[in-house]
Amino acid sequence: MSEGFPILISVAADDAGKRLDQLLAAHLELSRARVQQLISEQKVLVNDAPAKASLKLRGGERVSVLGSAERAPLRAIAEAIPLDIVYEDDDLAVINKAAGMMVHAGAGATEDLRNRGTLVNALLHHFASLSAVGGEMRPGIVHRLDKETSGLIVVAKNDEAHRKLAAQFARREVKKSYVALVHGWVKNDRGTIAASISRDRVRRIRMTTRGTGGRDAISHYTVVRRLDTAFGKFTLVEVKIDTGRTHQIRVHMASLGHAVVGDVLYGAPREMRARRGRATDEGCAISLARNFLHAARLEVAHPRTGERIALESPIPAELAAFLAAVERDVANNVSTKGG
Repeated sequence: MSEGFPILISVAADDAGKRLDQLLAAHLELSRARVQQLISEQKVLVNDAPAKASLKLRGGERVSVLGSAERAPLRAIAEAIPLDIVYEDDDLAVINKAAGMMVHAGAGATEDLRNRGTLVNALLHHFASLSAVGGEMRPGIVHRLDKETSGLIVVAKNDEAHRKLAAQFARREVKKSYVALVHGWVKNDRGTIAASISRDRVRRIRMTTRGTGGRDAISHYTVVRRLDTAFGKFTLVEVKIDTGRTHQIRVHMASLGHAVVGDVLYGAPREMRARRGRATDEGCAISLARNFLHAARLEVAHPRTGERIALESPIPAELAAFLAAVERDVANNVSTKGG
């Protein structure tokens, strides 16, 4: 959003029928919640008069945005949220994060909505101390996992451990391996995707490999199993990443034409319907409410002793159940890697 106020907008005829908050969200590239906050603070005028967010525009109006929304600063708060702690000592902990949990607070309408149920909040409740290197909103956080990605994440308990762990990530010395189920049959048994990643200029919540000026990103995949099922073809892959860019595996696999199952943001269908003659219940549909992406293995050098710590996490129950559901009517032509 521009900082030069007022921002003046002439409502085009093509925008007739749109709500005021809808128009502003698109024009200012802000969330609807932020726009509604602007309007509630009377920082938006339509034809020089305050207006409601629900106002239906007719075309030809003059909209003036007088300033930015006054947003209360976020702060992390301790919450008694269960954690699956797979390793812990005085310097670090490794958590098996569940899908649906944000690592730290994000944007939203109110502090409660932006800052509830995060991994950071759970960490503050469970541990007496965390590193402060990441700032007040990200205590202990050395790296991230997407909200709908489950699996292993490292947490630093003190500043020295944080700096040494972060240096390992920067030098690409941390070994990370993910399990993903993607749509379609990946052509090669193994391969490397080296494609820079940048933010999509049109859909700002997405990342893309087609932009310019992106950050380098490298992913290595190996086919574990190819499945020809009543619900379509799928490939179970193991992916190892050298870099940790936003949505990296999701973007890289989608760039090959193989979106991660459940990842509607990058082209996966919301549901999969059984094909004619291939399922016991012809026409039935299945869906996955999260991404089929799990951080299954992690290996890092201990920041104090230098000893290698190697940990594994099996895929969670909901992913195992989904895999069993698509496999129940699998034809005999299931192929394994190298076959």
